Amino acid sequence: MPTQPHPSRAWRLMFAGLIIAVVTAPAAFAANDAPARVDHSKFEALRGPFSTGPEVTKACLTCHTDSAKQVHKSIHWTWDYTNPRTGQKLGKRNVINNFCVSLQSNEPRCTSCHVGFGWKDSKFDFSSETNVDCLVCHEQTGTYKKFPVDAGHPNYVPKQFPPGKAWPVADLAKASQSVAVPTRQNCGVCHFFGGGGDSVKHGDIDSTLAKPSRDLDVHMASDGMNFSCATCHKTKSHITFGSRYEPKATYSAGVDAPASCESCHSQAPHKAKNAAALNKHTAKLACSTCHVPEFAREKPTKTMWDWSTAGKLQDGKPFVVRNKQGDVEYDTMKGNFEWQAKVKPTYRWFNGEISYTLRDQKIDDGKVVPINVVGGSATDGKSRIWPFKAMRGKQAYDTVNKTLLMPHVFGKDDAAFWGNFDWGRALEAGMKSAGLPYSGKFGFVETVYYWPITHMVAPKERALACNECHSPNGRLKDVPGLKMPMFQ
Repeated sequence: MPTQPHPSRAWRLMFAGLIIAVVTAPAAFAANDAPARVDHSKFEALRGPFSTGPEVTKACLTCHTDSAKQVHKSIHWTWDYTNPRTGQKLGKRNVINNFCVSLQSNEPRCTSCHVGFGWKDSKFDFSSETNVDCLVCHEQTGTYKKFPVDAGHPNYVPKQFPPGKAWPVADLAKASQSVAVPTRQNCGVCHFFGGGGDSVKHGDIDSTLAKPSRDLDVHMASDGMNFSCATCHKTKSHITFGSRYEPKATYSAGVDAPASCESCHSQAPHKAKNAAALNKHTAKLACSTCHVPEFAREKPTKTMWDWSTAGKLQDGKPFVVRNKQGDVEYDTMKGNFEWQAKVKPTYRWFNGEISYTLRDQKIDDGKVVPINVVGGSATDGKSRIWPFKAMRGKQAYDTVNKTLLMPHVFGKDDAAFWGNFDWGRALEAGMKSAGLPYSGKFGFVETVYYWPITHMVAPKERALACNECHSPNGRLKDVPGLKMPMFQ
């Protein structure tokens, strides 16, 4: 029979086990901007030198043995999601949007925001553990950057991007030794710049949230609550809660409300002398409806992207036009843009159900095509009024098959739009890559995409006043089926 360890030795073994558990635990601990629990610069495995990102990951996995397998199950890795309510296949691999449009055939550019290395085409190995990029979420030097056009890899040798601008070579050993739980900056590397640039996509998520003032966001401000993204977007075994593909419109307080206001504030959050009256509003209004009076409050957000005008040349060359604020208004590669700051949201009844116009669905080209449809009504008993950013676009579609098209824009081949500015060839190549029919006839159709607004929560003294809604021309006047008392 094996002998039992001495009690003092047993205690030491248990204590050591606790240390190991903390060191090797997955991102379930990543709730706040906390320092690393161990000094990774002391680890022999991380001293380098490293020539590639996968070599760093291989070193990480010597201790964090299950982490890559956990990441493989996350939407950050798969970019693939099936909505259990609708059955729709969603995620970046499947949806069409009205900014960057589509992943297919453009992978080396788009996957610069993937949590992996080397996704350059359909042959990418999703089962590879060493293809997981640990550093993009965990390094704390602030110097680790994925090269914009290299399928998720950082820069290993001196390069320029764009031509004439030196791109730094990644110090992989220094980055690996700095790792800690993810911070706002880690998340922001991708999420602040989604859709092709700073403040393009969401409107309530941009680089101003890296170090926001209290006026901009009370939760994330250093002189406020100083939250990280992971404070609300809780993570367990590298699975992060709060997906836009299956949001909830109503919550009960507690564990069933990840990434929600109610998880901290409950359904009766107001404590002032008129608390009873204010708390009645939570049955019909999302918290952000009152507490995010405007989004893009410090930096303009893109509100329109017109692909139909792309391809114009000036003296035979591509050109860019900027407004007085420095925002791009026209780019030969991408078309015309409109920007807006301090945007009042668009308000809609929302029951948590969002359906998407997918790439094989017929559209009605006689009207504005919804990229997504927000479900809900005043009478269904499960909807609340939510604020949204309405992103408008004009993009290519098949005039015969009546489907949205996916252009091939990036690449060194002769079909890439950003090389030849030939829509016909670019659309044919993109649809062929996706394995979908294309008639060869195309036009451009107006589209709209609705993004729920949940960030940039203002201080309570800047929440909407009563008369901003309770008046004949108030903010909610266009919400159908809404009946409420009006104030003079």
